[in-house]
Amino acid sequence: MTDGTPEQDGTPGPPRKGLGSWGAGRRQPMPPESPPGPGAPAEPGPPAAGEAGAGADGRTGRQRLWAGLWPPRVTRAQLIVALLLFILGLGLAIQVRSTSDSSALRGARQEDLVRILDELDNRSQRLTDEQRRLEGQKAELENSSDQAEEARKQTVEKERQLGVLAGTVAAQGPGIDLTIDDPSHSVEADKLLDTIQELRAAGAEAIQVNGVRVVAGTYFSDEKGGVRIDGRQLAQPYRFKVIGKPEDLEPALNIPGGVVQTLEKEQAKVSVTREEKIIVDALRQAKRPDYARSSSQ
Repeated sequence: MTDGTPEQDGTPGPPRKGLGSWGAGRRQPMPPESPPGPGAPAEPGPPAAGEAGAGADGRTGRQRLWAGLWPPRVTRAQLIVALLLFILGLGLAIQVRSTSDSSALRGARQEDLVRILDELDNRSQRLTDEQRRLEGQKAELENSSDQAEEARKQTVEKERQLGVLAGTVAAQGPGIDLTIDDPSHSVEADKLLDTIQELRAAGAEAIQVNGVRVVAGTYFSDEKGGVRIDGRQLAQPYRFKVIGKPEDLEPALNIPGGVVQTLEKEQAKVSVTREEKIIVDALRQAKRPDYARSSSQ
């Protein structure tokens, strides 16, 4: 008996379509693509050179970076940090500027620095000497058997010293003789006043200019034909008699950029001579003050 299958009756049947059949597993070749017609749309090609890296939204990498940076998204922490940095920078700038402005000697000339240092040294030495003198007077008063007599002597000596400073008594001692010859009349009153101030800063105790005693109220003025001191006309040459320590007075005038160089720039001839004995005998009348009174009265 036969079951009706092709193998059994000897007739070939149709090929099977199962997974095991040979024809079902072969891939058929694709037919060649025909060129698009004149009206067919062209397929998109690769991005151009200027549009390299374009994303799905059509923007380039540079455009996406700019969009991420602007507008800026500032957080509260970033604002606090920026404020602190601004305050710190402002403080540093103010400190640097104040340091530069407060140092007035930073831009001074070397000659000016030497003169200022010399004046400070002389002033310090005078204060030290004054301290020793006062301590000696105190010791004499404490050790004296007759303190009343010792106090009287010191009072008389103090009065004499004050008379020298006030110009009411004559004085003598070591010092310098300063002569200024100004034939061109180019030295004005301010130059002579600077000379007096320089001498006082160097320790001058008594000064006389052409027969006029220099005191605290002395003034110089420019007049037609010359210079006046306390209203009196000064004749050429100007001669300064100065009592003080010569080792301090002469260097103070001759330092670089000092009085001597300044006067020589005005075509004046200056000479400074140390003397063992200078006599200052021009006197000033003691005037009773109109309003000031001793606080002990």
